Amino acid sequence: MNIHIDSARHRDDAERTILAYAPELVAIRRDLHQYPELSFHEGRTAKVIARYLLSYGFEVTEGVGGYGVVATLRRGKGDKRLGIRADIDALPIEEATDLPYASHNPRVMHACGHDGHTAILLGAARYLAEQGRFSGTLTLIFQPAEEVGAGAKKMIEDRLFERFPVDAVFGLHNWPGVAAGQFGFVEGPAMASVDQALIRIIGKGGHGASPHETVDPVLASASFITALQSIVARNVDPLEMAVLTVGSIHGGSASNVIPDSVELKLTARAYSPAVRDRLEERVPALAHAQAQSFGAQADVKYRRGFPPVINHIEETRFARRVAEETFPAEQVAGDFRPRTASEDFAYMLQERPGSYLFIGNGDSAPLHSPLYDFNDDIIVPAARYWARLAEVFLS
Repeated sequence: MNIHIDSARHRDDAERTILAYAPELVAIRRDLHQYPELSFHEGRTAKVIARYLLSYGFEVTEGVGGYGVVATLRRGKGDKRLGIRADIDALPIEEATDLPYASHNPRVMHACGHDGHTAILLGAARYLAEQGRFSGTLTLIFQPAEEVGAGAKKMIEDRLFERFPVDAVFGLHNWPGVAAGQFGFVEGPAMASVDQALIRIIGKGGHGASPHETVDPVLASASFITALQSIVARNVDPLEMAVLTVGSIHGGSASNVIPDSVELKLTARAYSPAVRDRLEERVPALAHAQAQSFGAQADVKYRRGFPPVINHIEETRFARRVAEETFPAEQVAGDFRPRTASEDFAYMLQERPGSYLFIGNGDSAPLHSPLYDFNDDIIVPAARYWARLAEVFLS
């Protein structure tokens, strides 16, 4: 992918143009924020997106893999084909920001910035339709159901890349704690796989005053949780990454009653497929062994989620080069580390070459927090970046 990047004057023109769109883009973002929709229920969101894309002059296809929206724009005689993806769904979280544009939908919130990702790509879409200098086919993918790890797969199963062929596909996510508007790139593994286990430790309940007459599943569960990190410490290569997190424990209802069972829910994350397999082997084995050591039993249901995001090296270097030639040096992170969160864009990267990159959201609350708010100041630089990447790729 030896593409030369130049034309500083054109970059300035693009920035001025997209800056002029900023009030509308912020309004779009805040409208989406006020009316968030959960995975598999993004009907209004999809209609809003489709309406804007049609007004820009794109050919729009709705209902791809559920509420997915795909827009295409063909220009010139070039045969290159580029895909850019944004996610559109929200989370089952009660917003606590008290912002004037806070969610109107109870217990539903854009706490991950998908409203911002959508506004960013719409901004790039408008610029590219009105003034974009490229020759080839631009395909914009607005993906539903990312938060539950199903949307990308469903779009692919709906023949996304057969119906809308692309030579490469790119995606972007905002990241709190990184300087606002600073871009980050990771070659190879960029985000972790995520799998889930539902574990039920089954004992024999009884009176808290007579523990010798019971098989205490609470004690067995506590021992299992403590021992769980031995998998990371002793079953995984120290040079590899693994994260095991117990996020839910339920058992009993009174302080003086030992329950019959305790239920635990945990997640397992890794960058390497081999480590992922090792976690799937060791977590159930440890649960059974720990339970048996207390005279209890373990019932384990282990469910695979989605794979790690593994960026293609050539496409990632290209994406970084676009940023370096478009923005000041301080706006491109020199050493951006992989993240241990997960993303179903991984499925798209299994199908086509591409890269998943990051843009700083500044000093905001963390992702998935009821206090999170997307930083509207990063819409313009991110839209400018997508526009430039498209023009260079389709040069």
